[in-house]
Amino acid sequence: MGAFDPWDPAFVADPYPAYAELRARGRVEYYEPSDQWLVPHHADVSALLRERRLGRSYRHRFTHEAFGRSAPPAEHEPFHVLNDHGMLDLEPPDHTRIRRLVSKAFTPRTVERLKPYVRELAGKLVDDLVEAGGGDLLKDVAEPLPVAVIAEMLGVPEADRAPLRPWSAEICGMYELNPSQETARRAVRASVEFSEYLRGLIAERRERPGDDLISGLIAAHDEGDRLSEQEMISTCVLLLNAGHEATVNATVNGWWALFRNPDQLAALRADHSLVPAAVEELMRYDTPLQMFERWVLDDIEIDGTVIPRGAEIALLFGSANHDPEVFDRPERLSLERAENPHISFSAGIHYCIGAPLARIELAASMGALLEKAPGLAPTAEPERNQNFVIRGLKGLDVQVG
Repeated sequence: MGAFDPWDPAFVADPYPAYAELRARGRVEYYEPSDQWLVPHHADVSALLRERRLGRSYRHRFTHEAFGRSAPPAEHEPFHVLNDHGMLDLEPPDHTRIRRLVSKAFTPRTVERLKPYVRELAGKLVDDLVEAGGGDLLKDVAEPLPVAVIAEMLGVPEADRAPLRPWSAEICGMYELNPSQETARRAVRASVEFSEYLRGLIAERRERPGDDLISGLIAAHDEGDRLSEQEMISTCVLLLNAGHEATVNATVNGWWALFRNPDQLAALRADHSLVPAAVEELMRYDTPLQMFERWVLDDIEIDGTVIPRGAEIALLFGSANHDPEVFDRPERLSLERAENPHISFSAGIHYCIGAPLARIELAASMGALLEKAPGLAPTAEPERNQNFVIRGLKGLDVQVG
């Protein structure tokens, strides 16, 4: 069994044995290289996601100095301004106010209305893949589908969509542990460019409103639900980033897991009604977001260990989703798993607002591939991204058979 080491390619290739070792050692463990307390068990991760003594931010209560933390370098400011005004990194009451406005666009009825569009787009992407005889599942299907859907919801014109994914990837580099100076430089540049683009788009929608989410946020603001321009920009970036990153990685991680478990793939090909259960099990089995960080706002005790205010806790989603206390034989991919309380979409006030949409997208692309490319097979071993927090592949080359 390997040790927990997020910078070791062997760990990144398969972190699950190291998680088992961590769970066996206890409920919480300090990890000096990232200055974090690691929490590997499902029950603890689930409870701490709902714990009000933890927060995604501390700035609503403390200055950097009072919290015992250094302010980020001045040159990183564009990234932090963008990141810190999105609802994922806000706490109540600001989080509540922004989430209430955004959730209007993600009501079950709205998401249900998107189903035909998502299915049609997934079908078209798979048709193109089949016509070409194969390709890169990531670039040809997994990526364009959720990017187009969230861009459509926001009202980003088709001609403007090419830089969305690169901007997102560069910004998300900052969510890895101890990002390098080069990663930070790219994230800052992407934050500036993305923000400038959205500022222009918001100005355009003020002049000519549409039936998209940006127009809706402007209208809500004008009706008295105050949303600063920065909050609007940060919210759009968060929705674009979170609205496709997990779906893209869940798609390729999921198909690669199916290719490595031919009995499960055969069962799915024989019975397409397994698709919804397969989506849940694949999200659990190889979790796209492996870790979620929270700040300790007030001292908290875990299994006799007091974790002081000012510390950071790393909630290990990937480990929680493989906890044998909750999942029978967790290392086994089982599409017929009856009980599957995975926490891939988080929990508590930061539960993923786009989870219903992500499920529709994952089911649509999987359904289209099963129906139109029943002989889908990999042509090469994929290369894994050397990221730990956001887990995915660089690509997945397939032939349609």
